[in-house]
Amino acid sequence: MIYREATIDDVPQMMIVRLAVKENRLNNPALVTEAICRDYLIHKGKGWVCVIDNAVVGFSNASVVEKNVWALFVHPGFDERGIGKKLHDMMLDWYFSQTKDNIWLSTAPGTRAEKFYRRAGWLEAGEHGKGEIKFEMSYEIWETNKIKK
Repeated sequence: MIYREATIDDVPQMMIVRLAVKENRLNNPALVTEAICRDYLIHKGKGWVCVIDNAVVGFSNASVVEKNVWALFVHPGFDERGIGKKLHDMMLDWYFSQTKDNIWLSTAPGTRAEKFYRRAGWLEAGEHGKGEIKFEMSYEIWETNKIKK
C-alpha cells in the first residue's frame, strides 16, 4: 500500500472509486466531473490516494477554500483495511497545518461513514443538503484526539 498526494493523473481512477461505492452514492454521477475533481486538487485544496498494484483504491480531498472535506472514499473491495482512516488523518493533518478554522463534511445518516466520523471525533452540527448529517471538526479536537492515539 502506498499513500501519497494525489495528482491530476489520478483523477480517472479516483472517479472509478467514487462511482463504485455502495453508500453515499451520487444521485446524478454527471454532477461530479473530472474537471471538478481537478479543480479541488489544483485550486481549492489537496488530495491523497492509496495505491495498491498501481491502482487507486481510496482517496480523500480537503478544501481550504470551502473549509470542508470534499471526498473520502474507499473502493468497496478494499474497505476495513484502515485505508479510510489513514487518508482521513493525512487530510486533517494537512488541513490544520494550513488553517485553524473548523472543517465540515456531510454524510448520509445510518451509514458506516456516519459511524466512522463519530468515532474519529467529528461533532454533529445539524443537517446539510437533502437530509444529510453535517459534522464539524475543530483544530482543538483534532489535536486532542491525536494526543490520545
